[in-house]
Amino acid sequence: MSKTEAKKGNGILEILKAIILALIFSLVLILAASLIVKLANIETDYLPIINQVIKGVSILAACLICLKTPTGGWARGIIIGIIYIALAFVVFSLLNGKFTFDLSILNDLAIGSVTGLISGIIAVNIRK
Repeated sequence: MSKTEAKKGNGILEILKAIILALIFSLVLILAASLIVKLANIETDYLPIINQVIKGVSILAACLICLKTPTGGWARGIIIGIIYIALAFVVFSLLNGKFTFDLSILNDLAIGSVTGLISGIIAVNIRK
């Protein structure tokens, strides 16, 4: 196996680990946020903002932990952001019991890809 094949396989493994880790972070953070919202009687108007922050923090944390290859962090970050948002939509729709397709999905994909881009750049440059 050549070095490029090893790097490609390693990059894919990093992406898969990051996506799974981001989903786990999201589940934990959403449970914590729902408890806080319930106990603090926070208005439901703030829930979309809280959800976006949770998604962004999950992507950032997953990139920081999983991206170890020192090049191409921006590309891997975008991939992580887009796939994570798509899988999070499926997982949370299954938990909610209904799939709602509207413009917010495109908004989430755009924000997820930008967050992944920035997170990937940060993760790769921290390691240098």
